[in-house]
Amino acid sequence: MRVPIIAGNWKMNKTLEESVRFVKDLLPLVEPFRNVERVVCPPYIALAGVADALMGSNLKVGAQNLHWEEKGAYTSQISPTMLDGLAEYVIVGHSECREYLHETDDIVNRKVKAALAHGLKPILAVGENLAQNEAGETLSFVSSQVRAGLAGVPAEEMANIVIAYEPIWAIGTGRNASADQANQIIRSAIRDTVEALYGAEVAAALRIQYGGSVKPGNMAEYMSQPDIDGALVGGASLVVSDFVALVEAAARVKGA
Repeated sequence: MRVPIIAGNWKMNKTLEESVRFVKDLLPLVEPFRNVERVVCPPYIALAGVADALMGSNLKVGAQNLHWEEKGAYTSQISPTMLDGLAEYVIVGHSECREYLHETDDIVNRKVKAALAHGLKPILAVGENLAQNEAGETLSFVSSQVRAGLAGVPAEEMANIVIAYEPIWAIGTGRNASADQANQIIRSAIRDTVEALYGAEVAAALRIQYGGSVKPGNMAEYMSQPDIDGALVGGASLVVSDFVALVEAAARVKGA
């Protein structure tokens, strides 16, 4: 059985002090749900403080991005070696990075491989925009992102990868793909693509999240789908009670 995974992407929110206080408040409330993997992804400035506060706990830490080089003249960037001891997961290929930072499929692939090479677990984000969705291009586009992001990744590393399907038109807009629609896309564009690349066993074990206006009120519906194993959450991960509700819904619906 695939272990559900809920990851909170805090984006550009929370100071160091706010971040540490948040995880200290959150930790005892999600402690009972040990069969759901819980990850918080604070801004870089708070990574060390959050990692320190959560040391020895089962609430895990993720980074929001990384560079593919270990060091160099890359002003403002964070290398995988700088994340050593601070993060277990790292979000790669988020649509906001693809759009605002102009990250190409090739850059995303380099980052996936760099993360794996340094013992980090990538959460590879894929998803189409509204025009692509309305043009009926979702399946082919998302499948192509999966193939590009995983290019050159060996089968034995797939156990360390999570894929997050986040339709761009649903991120922070209040709109969202229906649970059934999201599940069909995840099955056809992601799990079937991974099966074609790596075989049925690897595809069946792969954890795939949904993201895009996920809230406590709709979480159970998404978790009831057979191919959705969790969520990559933005706004709802910024409130302690909402984060707890998401984890509780995943545990309840998935029987974790």
